[in-house]
Amino acid sequence: MACLIAAPSSGSGKTLLSLCLAAWARRQGLQLQPFKVGPDYLDPQLLSQVSGRLCRNLDPLLCGPEWVERSFHWHGSRADLALVEGVMGLFDGRGPSSEGSSAAVAAQLGLPVVLVVEASRQAGSVAALVRGFRDHGPPPVRLAGVVLNRVGSERHHALLAEALQAIEVPLLGVLPHHPSLELPSRHLGLLPPGELHDLEQRQEQWAELAVRQLNLELLLPLLAPPAAQLGAGDPIHWCLRHQQPPLEASGGSGPLPVAIASDAAFHFRYPEAGELLQAVGLEPVAWSPLADEPLPAGCRAVLLPGGYPELHAARLAASRRSLADLARAAAGGVPLVAECGGLLLLGEQLADGEGRLHRMAGVLPFQARRGGLSLGYRQATARAAGLLVRPGETFSGHEFHRWQLESVASGDGLWQLDGWGTATRSEGWTAPNVHASWLHLHWAGCPVIPSRLAAAAARAVPLPMSAVSSAPMSPSP
Repeated sequence: MACLIAAPSSGSGKTLLSLCLAAWARRQGLQLQPFKVGPDYLDPQLLSQVSGRLCRNLDPLLCGPEWVERSFHWHGSRADLALVEGVMGLFDGRGPSSEGSSAAVAAQLGLPVVLVVEASRQAGSVAALVRGFRDHGPPPVRLAGVVLNRVGSERHHALLAEALQAIEVPLLGVLPHHPSLELPSRHLGLLPPGELHDLEQRQEQWAELAVRQLNLELLLPLLAPPAAQLGAGDPIHWCLRHQQPPLEASGGSGPLPVAIASDAAFHFRYPEAGELLQAVGLEPVAWSPLADEPLPAGCRAVLLPGGYPELHAARLAASRRSLADLARAAAGGVPLVAECGGLLLLGEQLADGEGRLHRMAGVLPFQARRGGLSLGYRQATARAAGLLVRPGETFSGHEFHRWQLESVASGDGLWQLDGWGTATRSEGWTAPNVHASWLHLHWAGCPVIPSRLAAAAARAVPLPMSAVSSAPMSPSP
């Protein structure tokens, strides 16, 4: 059975170990299926790129435990090897509990745990730390062994190995100080693979580190793929069949094109989003606002996922055709769905990292500037009827952003948001053709959302060819 790679805390080396194993497997010509616990976009992008297979998120809080099990067995059983990378610390879940944690997912799926310990400033104390994680619970975990990260020397290695031997915990390998293991990051996590210009070289180094530094004889049995579930079908169609309320008929006679912002500014999207769109009769079409592309002619809806628009604010402001087409689509009744970073494109102005304001599409009445961190799971209750929600419906989502809105016009808001340690508040915009919010949703946990989008797209008037591609737009302030 596959293992779950966990750690005492974020930054310990879970992703580094996962990448080393994925790079080694690919060099061996083996198909390794990666999974990631929790609401993460950046680690999965790296794991997808290095393994050659789409990384799948396993998040029981966003998608429910049955989806987690079905997705794990469906995708994992179709590969030669499989691994699950955990999230944060092993027992970190919603608030102070272990609900939705790596430990909870390991317990649900019956996975052994490989604990990655950042050991640069430890010797014998590593035994106390590992013993604590091995014996802590609930939920109980089955510790298969430890991989030590940032081991400084052979002497340091020997000290740590003897400490683990004293508590009868297998040492499965060490990751030394090495330039390829220093992954750059920014305010929302690791750099995406498209910005790691030496990724191919790093992959070779990671594969070689796996050979030289990891005990592959002990680790390989921990990468065995799960068995297929007898009679279980594709989890995408399973969740559509079992959604509540029932699927809304789109009335379409063929796939309807949906423009999805897809570039360096907008790339926080779960792979299931595109799969669900196709399953309900929509055809995703990549569209780059950064390249100032016109919206695809005939598109019946626009999806603006999260990402880093704040890092590209000046270039987005210069994309006159894209912004004008977006405003034209909103005015023409084309369905617009925006979450987190995508929301920022719809505002009036967006501040870059230096605080300079840049003009955006002007569909919604706000400015956005860097502010405090908003992070955590949220219970979202719909406050009014709109494009994708009905009053009183509840969904589980996740919030993670550092930019905040200013000059927001008063209104009822899309959601009432509740979460551990946060005040209840209203948030977002909803209208017959607009759904815009900070909240990230995993549509496998709320498949009524893409089905309602399909129904709205079928009713929408197709967007005609842009008539404003050369029209002047006021310069960014």
